[in-house]
Amino acid sequence: MARTTHHVRRVTLLAAAVLAGVAVGAPAAEAAPSASPGSDGAGDAYYPQDGNGGYDVADYNLKVGYDPASHDLTGTQVITARATQGLSSFNLDLNGLTVDSVRVNGAAAKFARTGEHELVITPDRPLRRGQRFTAEIAYHGKPAPIQDPRLGPNGWQYSANGGAFVAGEPHSATTWYPVNDTPKDKATFHLAITVPDEWGVIANGRERGTSKTERGTTHVWAEETPAVPYMTTVAIDKWEFSRGRLANGTPVVSAFAPGTSAATKAAEARLPEIIDFLSSKFGPYPVDAAGGIFLAEPIGFSLETLSRPIYSGRAGNIQTIVHENAHQWWGDSVAVDDWKDVCLNECFASYAQWLWSEAKDGQNLDDRYRTQVKQVNDRFWAGKLYDMGPGNEFTSVYSKGPLALHALRHQIGERAFNLVLRLWPTLHRDGNANLPEFQKFTERVAHQNLQGFFDAWFYGNAKPADQYLYPGNLKP
Repeated sequence: MARTTHHVRRVTLLAAAVLAGVAVGAPAAEAAPSASPGSDGAGDAYYPQDGNGGYDVADYNLKVGYDPASHDLTGTQVITARATQGLSSFNLDLNGLTVDSVRVNGAAAKFARTGEHELVITPDRPLRRGQRFTAEIAYHGKPAPIQDPRLGPNGWQYSANGGAFVAGEPHSATTWYPVNDTPKDKATFHLAITVPDEWGVIANGRERGTSKTERGTTHVWAEETPAVPYMTTVAIDKWEFSRGRLANGTPVVSAFAPGTSAATKAAEARLPEIIDFLSSKFGPYPVDAAGGIFLAEPIGFSLETLSRPIYSGRAGNIQTIVHENAHQWWGDSVAVDDWKDVCLNECFASYAQWLWSEAKDGQNLDDRYRTQVKQVNDRFWAGKLYDMGPGNEFTSVYSKGPLALHALRHQIGERAFNLVLRLWPTLHRDGNANLPEFQKFTERVAHQNLQGFFDAWFYGNAKPADQYLYPGNLKP
């Protein structure tokens, strides 16, 4: 996310060993001695009721009909999942919309709504631990966004010209489909959405064609890279589309709302160059498609929706495009374990902007660093980069974060730093990770004990001592 306000050989062997040791497949179903309800939260300290326990989703297959004139949405969601415990019942997250029916493995299931967003499903017979199952939920209603005190509306939102789009973090997906709303549970995402013929649609992943129906045109999109729920999106407007391919054949689809400036279109035209540059820093592009969604609405942020970032109407510039596409490695392919780890997303995407300025604009990053350090005050240093507290995730990570990474670059040296940037996304591709793990990995690559450095920059809330503030040749 980018705020639109002012805004080795040994190591290689380690990486290969880790990658070779990744377990594949799923355990066979086994009879559970007893079945119990899955938890109604995934255990995040900041948002304990987000997500749910007892199962792991493999795929969301969503069919939606939407009428821009009335804002009416009808949907049928088919979830393919595996029980991780014996389940007498399990929960999904859904905000506001009305559930009409639920079927589990084809049989009608009981369901109830509790709290702000819990959909409690009771199958006609308990699910065994390890059992693969499907849950089909039919629902309808008028989607509405979730209000965030810092970022404004999150989730399903409406365009001034009658269109609609989905953008939000940490909450978004629950405003338009039933979901296990936690970064810990990635899944593939398939969408077929029917809208009146005059409207265009763009979503995550690759285009799978269109077809005419009595109600309009059905647009089919498929995202085969596992996605965290808030990284899924759909946008409906009178789009101008641009299509192409990256050098490796990855399809690129970008969509521009009416009135998008020529400057924004020119900036997005450099996307293949941007992805090539980021790949030189972070390793091969980890997603199955690319592009961008450029809104007319001046919302308070842009967002790294998987394969196809969505941009505020006031943010179609090179720096923001670099930021959101850096997230395809840092935040999307490798997602956080918990929201307190969000620096692994935002600090790195923000520092990618620095790296772009260094490489493309000839900017001296040491000078930039020293200047910023001189200009900031105690309030700046009080901002935490780890475990910053709920509601404070999207603050210091954009400003203090890149300073911390530039200092780390000098602390461990150029060679080790470049290895860290490239190997970390490879080791954790399509998975989750946390900041303490990143510290340990960096220590192994750099052959240094970095506890003092990480205490000063990431875990602390005071100005670092000079040995950490000016490591290596950063000394003024």
